[in-house]
Amino acid sequence: MNTTQLSVLAVKALEDIKGQDILCLNVVKLTQITDYMIIVTGTSTTHLRSMADELSKQVKASGQRVVGEEGREQAEWILVDLGGVVAHIMLARTRALYSLEDLWNFDSTLPEAVERKPRAKPSEKTQGKSPE
Repeated sequence: MNTTQLSVLAVKALEDIKGQDILCLNVVKLTQITDYMIIVTGTSTTHLRSMADELSKQVKASGQRVVGEEGREQAEWILVDLGGVVAHIMLARTRALYSLEDLWNFDSTLPEAVERKPRAKPSEKTQGKSPE
């Protein structure tokens, strides 16, 4: 399984357990650490732990391995490392504070199957037009 397929599997696992505002960023041109960063919001610390558990379960069921996990005890931000994909499972306040989207999103081009819930898009009126 390549990293794109793994990112699709991870996003689906997080959607299955009601992860909110899921964003998958292709960071292959920005870092050698990983190919994809997934950022997802949960409603409570229990929800974050459940998402991390479901993600790990589905990844292992597909024959892949979970490299590591951090933050389970505090559970405001759980990081699940799948090697070529790193998932950041966060409470809304933690996500807003660290704003990882702004840190890692430099016009990343994502496979359509991976980009699930994009951030605000330019309006159709201004898209593709140059200012006059």
